Amino acid sequence: MVRWMVIIGVLFSFWNISICAQQASAESAYDEKYLEDQFYTGFAYNFLLDKPDGVVQQSLSYNFQIGFIKDIPLNQRRNFGLGLGVGYATNSYYTNIVTTETEGIVTYRFSLDTETVNRSKLETHAIEFPLEFRWRTSNPIDYRFWRVYTGFKAEYLFSRRAKVVLEDENITFSNPNIEQWQFGWMLNFGYNTWNLHFYWALSDLLDANARFEENTLDIRPIRIGVIFYIL
Repeated sequence: MVRWMVIIGVLFSFWNISICAQQASAESAYDEKYLEDQFYTGFAYNFLLDKPDGVVQQSLSYNFQIGFIKDIPLNQRRNFGLGLGVGYATNSYYTNIVTTETEGIVTYRFSLDTETVNRSKLETHAIEFPLEFRWRTSNPIDYRFWRVYTGFKAEYLFSRRAKVVLEDENITFSNPNIEQWQFGWMLNFGYNTWNLHFYWALSDLLDANARFEENTLDIRPIRIGVIFYIL
């Protein structure tokens, strides 16, 4: 709960900064070389596709992202363009699968004792590289406009962890089964400050070494949430 309060506070701080900065820009001299939406932040819920039978998600599988995008207009009106960026993202995936490690071997099983296993999750931290194809109804003096941004995102996971919370201890370890490079398609659209964010993974979350009841865990995430563009 504290983590989400901090995240929401950061988002609304960016929102206030965005409004003030964009209003100041609108009141300044007419700029035919203006740029839009150079910073972004957002949060979303992670859904897991292709889960094995009996596997369910639990708790709040969240995503948080923040970063910078270079706006590259492609026409004189500047309503079509590209966005090439770099940012940071963290993702958590809570399920009833318990991940454990014994002598370097990672295994996956159902949570059979719900009284002692409180939570089980996979957690990642990544540097992400979004590429957006941008359409918008902006102009040099109005900061309220419609946008539709679609494209692709690559993520390099510099931290890949599994965590199990028991009643008497927490078990955390680096999980090499989580693919270090992730790729996906994204779509962001909305008006003014608030925009919907969709991400559809094109790569599996786990590699072929991750097996659950003799089957590979070919699970892929999709994310649905909100994203804020600033300046």
